[in-house]
Amino acid sequence: MEWGLREDLRDCVVAAAPYGGPIGGCYRKGFATAAEPSCVPGGLWALGVTPPCRSQWKSGRLVHLGWTAGEDLLCIQEDGTVLVYNLFCEFKRHFSMGNEVLQNHVLEAQVFHTEFGTGVAILTGALRFSLATNIDDLKLRRLPEVPGLQKPPACWAVLSQDRVTVVLLAVGQELFLLDNTSCSVVSPPGLSPSAGPFLHMAVSFTHRHLALFSDSGTVWMGTASLKEKFCEFNTGIRSPPRQMVWCTRPRSRQRAVVLAWERQLMVVGNSSECIRFVLDEDSHLVPELDGVRILSRTCHEFLHEIPEASQEIFRIASMAPGALLLEAQKEYEKESQKADEYLREIREQQLLPEAVGQCIEAAGYEHEPETQKSLLRAASFGKCFLDKFPPEGFVRMCQDLRVLNAIRDYQIGIPLTFTQYKQLTIEVLLDRLVLRRLYPLAIRICEFLRLPEMQGVSRILAHWACYKVQQKDKSDEEVAQAINQKLGDTAGISYSDIATRAYDCGRAELAIKVAQGNELNRGSFFMTLQNQPVALSLYRQVGTPKTPEHPKARIEGRVAALQNALDEFYKAKNDFAAKGDTRDKVTLSWGQGWLGGLLAGWDLSLHDTVATLILDGHHKRAEQLYRDFRIPDKRYWWLKINALATRGDWEEMEKFSKSKKSPIGYLPFVEVAVKHHNRYEAKKYAPRVPPEQRVRAFVLVGDLEQAAEAAIERKSEAEMSLVLARCSAGTDGALAEKLNRARAQLLKK
Repeated sequence: MEWGLREDLRDCVVAAAPYGGPIGGCYRKGFATAAEPSCVPGGLWALGVTPPCRSQWKSGRLVHLGWTAGEDLLCIQEDGTVLVYNLFCEFKRHFSMGNEVLQNHVLEAQVFHTEFGTGVAILTGALRFSLATNIDDLKLRRLPEVPGLQKPPACWAVLSQDRVTVVLLAVGQELFLLDNTSCSVVSPPGLSPSAGPFLHMAVSFTHRHLALFSDSGTVWMGTASLKEKFCEFNTGIRSPPRQMVWCTRPRSRQRAVVLAWERQLMVVGNSSECIRFVLDEDSHLVPELDGVRILSRTCHEFLHEIPEASQEIFRIASMAPGALLLEAQKEYEKESQKADEYLREIREQQLLPEAVGQCIEAAGYEHEPETQKSLLRAASFGKCFLDKFPPEGFVRMCQDLRVLNAIRDYQIGIPLTFTQYKQLTIEVLLDRLVLRRLYPLAIRICEFLRLPEMQGVSRILAHWACYKVQQKDKSDEEVAQAINQKLGDTAGISYSDIATRAYDCGRAELAIKVAQGNELNRGSFFMTLQNQPVALSLYRQVGTPKTPEHPKARIEGRVAALQNALDEFYKAKNDFAAKGDTRDKVTLSWGQGWLGGLLAGWDLSLHDTVATLILDGHHKRAEQLYRDFRIPDKRYWWLKINALATRGDWEEMEKFSKSKKSPIGYLPFVEVAVKHHNRYEAKKYAPRVPPEQRVRAFVLVGDLEQAAEAAIERKSEAEMSLVLARCSAGTDGALAEKLNRARAQLLKK
């Protein structure tokens, strides 16, 4: 680590974002705790950009730090105010957790993530819990009181169960579960009578597993629903650990928990033995989807279960097909006849396709480029002796590894694993590069992967331009010229968004210059100006369009012609034509004129007009047309979600999905998000799909485990077969076996 941290981590409060995200922190002298309140401000810092940024903390007493899913740093103060900073320690906004929190102060806080977004949970001085499940749509909930609670609980955690967020807390040997309306006592099944009071608890990355540490040194592990016990382990250490986090890998049968004491780590699971690590300095644990990041003042490490493919190949004296193929390739490079012997042994067992697949898969889990290359060379060598081996998997792995190696470079600093990368999706990764203002790298990745314009380069260039207009060190003329030169006529660029951003930054003249740079997209910008008299006046002075015929004249002419037609229909007593299509066209034309006469073409159909408005972000005006023309609900919902997905406005799409019950269901949300290559967003809607469509939804988002569970629950052989067809032998063997057993039982009946 080259972050130049002046003090040990024990003197700092540290928070790290998931998926190899940035690290933020503050020296403890700036923090208030129940044990040692402080009024001395400390320094706030964030590591995730080059160079690391620092800021002097000048606000109130801090209680907790955490990161949002969008990589903003949340600083929770003692008075319940939450300050939001970006990666560059630049203040963005703040919000309050309510009057009750203000009056009673914050004792403890946690930042958590669910399908609804990033949430904040607060324990107040009155020993009451308040939480908000989505800070972008703030709705505060005060949870019920815990009977007889006289002091803060020894430990507590936020759980997400069946789309409901609850708080689990420990008071002595009792566990209490708080939901929206009630407080109930729960108990973990199979807990040893000698376990004693609970001192620490940990929820897994996926919110599915729970671990409890008691003062007898016992760790209980089971499901977060407290319906099933996995195992118990006695650590032999009775003092509570500084941290306890889960260390699991998706679809693995191994379940493990990592406990950290003073410079000592212990990994425990469903084995009679544990693994111990002695550390040279104080560390901080960061749970991830497939392991645990270990941060210290000088090192950044990753602890994880070795994937099956890697175990098979690198196990000592392994005779797995992948191991033999790797040896064969090495011997071939030495021009040794042993290469032929190894290869013959694999081919005689008809395991060459499996060997190639193992090497490709194992390459994805390796961090060292040389090991990656060695495994991929072995796979390439094996492919030469196969007639019909599909090349897509090999090519895709080579592409993925080039992307991963680029972002793992210390100058970029995103230590993403292959598993995390696949879960995160390329779209979200590009967004994270844009957040770090690494525009050239993001563009090179788009070009290398040959992503569609709207999904890749054009979107990144638009972000770059919006950032450029915020820089005050350049004149309006210089910025406008730089934007026009860089963007030119690139397809998919919304100049109106860039101009609007310039106007929001107080640079009205720059906004006009940018809007004039692209005639086709000025309309959306004028819609912003029409409600800003000063800006509109300025535009009329310096930027009136020099066109032969103003659009208003054209629209009035068209309306007049349609009105004449309407009058003639009335004279001819043709009520159908008068009251139907012609009247609607007059209304729509006036509507388009009311929209400023600024839509790209006046002969747009009603549906195209609505879609165009949504694409430009004018949702209220689109809804007005939807109501005025009585567009059927189902058609409007389809129009809107398709337009929002094309625009890439996933936040607005999520808000829309929650506005009321969807008349088209939620499978279309999944399908549209997947169609636009955003599985991360698609996964938000899959659990909301009805049971009869749920298997298809989970298959679309790539969550085969959930798809399998849904198919088994519905006892549908066809759906089980659908999931089985998507399972790969190398990574989904256990899941395929589970499905085959369920299908066999079904056929017996």
